[in-house]
Amino acid sequence: MDFSIILPLLVFFPMVAAALGYVIGRKNKNARSLWANFATCLVFIGAILLYGKHASFEIPGFCGLGLSFDGDGLRVVMAILTSFIWLMTTVFSKEYFAHYHNRNRYYFFMLMTLGATLGVFLSADLYTTFIFFEIMSFTSFVVVIHDESEVAIRAAHTYLGVAVIGGLVMLMGLFMMYSMAGTLNIDTLAEFVASQKDKGRIYAVGVLILFGFGAKAGLFPLHIWLPEAHPVAPAPASALLSCILTKTGVYGMLVLGCKLFLYDANWGNLVLILGVITMVLGAVLAVFSVNLKRTLACSSLSQIGFVAIAIGMQGLLGSHNALAAGGTILHVANHSLLKLVLFMSAGVVYMNLHRLNLNEIRGWGKDKPLLKFIFLMGVLGITGIPLWNGYISKTLIHESIVEYIVILQEAGLSTGYMQTVEWLFLFSGGLTLAYMTKIFVALFVETNPHPEKLHAHNHGPYMNKVTATVLTISALILPILGMFPHVTADKIADASYHFMGAHAPDHAVHYFAWVNLKGAVITIVIGALVYFLFIRKVLMSKDQNGNLVYVDRWPKGLNLENKIYRPALLSWMPFIGGFFARMMGSFSDGIVAILRMIIFNDDSGRVVPPEDQYFSAYKDEETEEVVYGEGFAKSLLMIGVGLAIAMLYILV
Repeated sequence: MDFSIILPLLVFFPMVAAALGYVIGRKNKNARSLWANFATCLVFIGAILLYGKHASFEIPGFCGLGLSFDGDGLRVVMAILTSFIWLMTTVFSKEYFAHYHNRNRYYFFMLMTLGATLGVFLSADLYTTFIFFEIMSFTSFVVVIHDESEVAIRAAHTYLGVAVIGGLVMLMGLFMMYSMAGTLNIDTLAEFVASQKDKGRIYAVGVLILFGFGAKAGLFPLHIWLPEAHPVAPAPASALLSCILTKTGVYGMLVLGCKLFLYDANWGNLVLILGVITMVLGAVLAVFSVNLKRTLACSSLSQIGFVAIAIGMQGLLGSHNALAAGGTILHVANHSLLKLVLFMSAGVVYMNLHRLNLNEIRGWGKDKPLLKFIFLMGVLGITGIPLWNGYISKTLIHESIVEYIVILQEAGLSTGYMQTVEWLFLFSGGLTLAYMTKIFVALFVETNPHPEKLHAHNHGPYMNKVTATVLTISALILPILGMFPHVTADKIADASYHFMGAHAPDHAVHYFAWVNLKGAVITIVIGALVYFLFIRKVLMSKDQNGNLVYVDRWPKGLNLENKIYRPALLSWMPFIGGFFARMMGSFSDGIVAILRMIIFNDDSGRVVPPEDQYFSAYKDEETEEVVYGEGFAKSLLMIGVGLAIAMLYILV
C-alpha cells in the first residue's frame, strides 16, 4: 500500500477542516467542537499509520521550487507527538472555552496552525519548511492574542515581532544557501556542505538560519516572547506553544546540527553555549516567578536549553553521538508530554479562579486529589525523578557530557570547560526541582490565609469527566515511559537515530544503575537546598498580617524586552532599515540613470527633458557637455557602497 498520500493530507486536511469547522460553528457550537475533535483524531490516526514506513510526496512547481514532504523516522515521531497533543488540547478546549467569546475564531486558527506545524515537521527541504514556518507564526499569533486584553495584545505583538524578524533573517540565509548550493533539499544540502573544505561562508549562512529557528524555539537571546506569551494565551494555546510550536524551532536546529553540520565540533560548541545560557536563565527566571503559568513558561525556556545542549553534544561527540542523539529526541518528546499535563492543569485552575498569582490561588487544590495526582505526575517527570520520563532523557544527556569529558581526559586535553557545563546542567536540574516544588506546595499543600480568594467562578464540579479523563490519560503516560524505558522510550529513540546521523548505543543503557542515579541524587540535593534556603527564606516574606507570602524579587531593570529590544526596534532599527531601503532605492535609480544615459546621450544628440535631469547624466543645452544630476551622483555612490558590501561578503 502506498502511504505517500497521507503526507499532504496531514498538512492540508486540518486547514480544510478549519474552514468547514468555521462554517459549522456559525450554525451549531457543539457540532463545531465535535468536528474539531473528529478532525484532530483523524490526523492522529493518519500519523500513526506512517510509523515504520518511509513515504515521500512532492508538489512540483509551487511558487517555483515546489513543496516536498518526507515521512522518515524522526519526522513521523514528531507528527505523532504533535497530533496527539493537539487532540488532547482540542478535547480540553470545549470546557475551557465554555464562557469565552470568539470560539469560532480560536478553533479556526488552531486547526490552521496544526496543518502548518505538521508541514514544518514533514518538510523535506528548507523552502517547504520556511513556507509553513511562516504560516504557523501568523496563525498562532491569533491564538495568542485571543483574550484581546492589553497585556495579551502586548505579548502577542512581541511574539509576532520576534517571529517576523527571525523569519526574515532566516529567509536571507536561505537565499544565500540556495545561491551557493543550488538547492534547499535537506539531504542534498548535507552532501554539499560535507564536500566543502572551507566552511567560513557556510557557517555565516548557518548562523542566519539558526537565528530564525532559535527565535521560534525560544533560544537565548531570542527568548523574550516566551515568558510573555505563555501566561496570557488561553491554557490550551499555552500548551501548544510550549509543547509543539517551540519544537518546530528545535526541528530546524536538528536539521542544521544533524544534517548540514553533522559531526561538526565548531557548530556543536556554538549551540552548546547558547543552550547552557538558555537553560540556566530559564531556570533562574522560574525560581523568581510568582505566577503559575509564567513559571511554567520560564521552565519551558530552561528545558529548551537542555535540548540545545544535547544537540550541541552531538556535534562535539561526532560519530559517538548515540547517547546525545537519544537524549535529544527523548527530551523533546518528554518535555512536550510533561508540559501538556502541567499547562492543562494550570488551565483547570484558571478556568475556576481566573487567577494565576501563587498568593491568590494558594491552597485551592488541597481538597482535589485527582488534580493533585495529575499535577504531581508532571512535577516528578520534569524534575527528573527516577521512574518518571524526564529522568530517562536527562540521564542520557548527562551521560553524553560525561562521555565527552572522558574522551578529553584520554586525549590529555583540558576538561574544565565541560566540567563547568556538567555542573551547570546538574544545578539547573536542581533549580527545576526547587521551582516546581514551590508551585506544587503553594497550590496543593499550603493554606490560603484569605479563603475568599478561592471562590470559583464556575458552578458545579471544578472539571467535567471528559477533561478529567484527558488529563488522567496524559498524566499516566509519564510514569509508563519512565518505568519501562527499554520498551517505550528506547523505541522512540531508535526510530529517530537515522535522521540524526546516529545509531543505537553499543550496549543497553542501565538507567537505574548507581552511576546514572547519582546525577539525579545530586539534583535533588541542590533542589532541596535552593527551595528551603532561598525560596522559603529569601523569596517569601510576611505581610502586614504576619502571613508568609511569595514575593517577586526579580530586578525590573533586567527585562531585556523593555531595556533593549523594544527601544531598539522603535529607534535605531527603523533608521538602519530606512538607510538600506534608501540605498536599494538609489541603487535601482542608478541603474535607471545609467540606462537613460546610454539611451538618451547617444550620437543623435538627443537632450534629456528637464524633469528627468535629477536622476540622469544629461547634455547641457548651451555647452553641450555631459552633466551629472545630483540624484545620479548619489545613485553611483550607493551602487559603490552596495558593491563594496557584496565584495566584503564574498571575501568573508
